[in-house]
Amino acid sequence: MPPVRVSTDPGAEIEGAGATDVLARTEDAWVTLVWNDPVNLMTYVAYVFESYFGYPPAKAEELMLRVHHEGRTVVSSGGREHMERDVQAMHEFGLWATMQKAGES
Repeated sequence: MPPVRVSTDPGAEIEGAGATDVLARTEDAWVTLVWNDPVNLMTYVAYVFESYFGYPPAKAEELMLRVHHEGRTVVSSGGREHMERDVQAMHEFGLWATMQKAGES
């Protein structure tokens, strides 16, 4: 089976043959969540999304607004070890972040 690409863009679709197999194997599919907090400014949160994840300014602002209005949002998806690195990076930036298996609420 050819490799399946998992994007850091939470709105992107998984591409490649067997993409549904990846979704079924939840041990391979994890997400990083960033949570709203009473400390960080919205502009700073958007800056973190731009600088760490490489999101364009409009996408970073959209994700930041989801955090602000909905309390949390998915900022990246992929393998467990990659999500652990992303969560650690968010903590180093001073943001509240967790990870969970994709598809869990």
